[in-house]
Amino acid sequence: MRPLALDHGARADALAHLRASAADGRPLDVLVVGGGVVGAGCALDAATRGLTTGLVEARDLASGTSSRSSKLIHGGLRYLEMLDFGLVAEALAERSLLVERLAPHLVHPVPFLYPLTHRGWERVYAGTGVAMYDSMAWASGQSRGVPRHRHLSRRKALRRMPSLRKDALVGAIEYYDGQVDDARHTMMLARTAASYGAHVATRTRVTGMLREGERVTGVVVRDLEAGEEFEIRASQVVNATGVWTDETQAMAAERGQFQVRASKGVHLVVPRDRIQGESGLILRTEKSVLFVIPWKRHWIIGTTDTDWSLSKDHPAASRTDIDYLLAHVNTVLAAPLTHADVEGVFAGLRPLLRGESEATSTLSREHAVSHSVPGLVVVAGGKYTTYRVMARDAIDAAANALGVQLSRAIPACVTEDVPLLGADGFAGLWNRRGLIAARSGLHEVRVEHLLRRYGALVEEVLALIADDPTLAEPLGGADDYLRAEVVYAVTHEGARHLDDVLTRRTRISIETFDRGTASADEVAALMAGPLGWGAEQVAREVEHYLARVAAERESQTMPDDETADAARMGAPDVVPVVGLADEPA
Repeated sequence: MRPLALDHGARADALAHLRASAADGRPLDVLVVGGGVVGAGCALDAATRGLTTGLVEARDLASGTSSRSSKLIHGGLRYLEMLDFGLVAEALAERSLLVERLAPHLVHPVPFLYPLTHRGWERVYAGTGVAMYDSMAWASGQSRGVPRHRHLSRRKALRRMPSLRKDALVGAIEYYDGQVDDARHTMMLARTAASYGAHVATRTRVTGMLREGERVTGVVVRDLEAGEEFEIRASQVVNATGVWTDETQAMAAERGQFQVRASKGVHLVVPRDRIQGESGLILRTEKSVLFVIPWKRHWIIGTTDTDWSLSKDHPAASRTDIDYLLAHVNTVLAAPLTHADVEGVFAGLRPLLRGESEATSTLSREHAVSHSVPGLVVVAGGKYTTYRVMARDAIDAAANALGVQLSRAIPACVTEDVPLLGADGFAGLWNRRGLIAARSGLHEVRVEHLLRRYGALVEEVLALIADDPTLAEPLGGADDYLRAEVVYAVTHEGARHLDDVLTRRTRISIETFDRGTASADEVAALMAGPLGWGAEQVAREVEHYLARVAAERESQTMPDDETADAARMGAPDVVPVVGLADEPA
């Protein structure tokens, strides 16, 4: 395996290898377009089959949908009502794999209460569904990884969730699903793929497809950091661009076998003390379901489900979205939440396979793989939880074509048995967390936080602190995170801009009332050294981030999608200042 870091040098090395695919006449076996969870999963799948693999992402890893989900690894309890048993069984099997084998440091069980509002029949009806949910997890062939459900009286349910109104339920069922920091998980997928030889390059945008006759033979990309354009040759190109699938497909001058429809999902983040409880909630709405999800010292409340046809780069939440979520959660809370309780807001887009129904909540969460154009595989749809299956199916399609081209059999998928970086040894380190705390001088709670984020890679973070003890200090304005985590995000996790750290490597942008503005100067200063930023780039990074937060705040006061989108688009993406690396910060 290669070195485990995704630093500035690793990106330069990846770009050199990608360029060589065209210059040396030795195309990659597989080039993946898109650095979300499915794209990163495809890169890992291909690399672990022994295929020469590249991955290009226009912005940052997980910068789209894969950092803006409900942060759940789940089977989709509501899909049982739709009789979508295959999807639920598949997702539950993947949940067990992630919790127990592939990413136990990143994915852990989380409890949910399902409040019952009718006596008798509803407990039987809902209880049967939840029991089936549990049984399907056992039947998947994997150990479940989460506790079984249990029935609760109203009194016991109120003990679990004291903030619930007494008249909001007559009892409850408590069950478990999985929780994940989606952006960290996606980044770890990409790092793991790189450790198996994949060449991963962010800030590298595809601008066109290369063709020889009918066959797609590669792509044209622009290095957004250097402003240079070049070609990448590959025997098979995998389009894993999620809600951008149709646009990427159009570069091949093909309509494709399916289309993707974007559905906006908005989530709110509120402090943990605003809702007293030990369990999450799942509530029925007139359209779908609403989750109240425990998230460290916070709660995540979501989600909405509305059609979106505006900017896909920066989907905006409107005041109407926020009002909708507050109104629905307040139907069950004894002390209603207000706009003043909202710390953070984030909006993401689900890539749904286009169907005949106008209601996006009824569109399929199944995925599809197409190989209608020789040399181009398209994968779309699906759920975050089933990313590995989607990646397997996409690389299977690419491998079948490659086998014909190379006149040899391509190995089968092995990612079911490939733990992500940080997974191996996590359980033992977790049991030793008290000893690690004593050795490092950090509080045991801090060590638990680090282990949940880095797993067995925690020693790399602790090494930074040993070299510079000031990195053991918490960040100003965001004391859940250590200064060392900012430096590590740059030196090992591929962060290249302030937004990458505040929004995805950490979640400061949604976990603080100031949305991370109080931490921006300190974080930018910590990033400047490893990235070689001069004073002008530091100032630009901070200026951009403050403008982004201001634009998001303004968009969240707007009455509808159109005005919210116009407000959010007032803050363009940051661009580097080329040639100022030697200027002292």
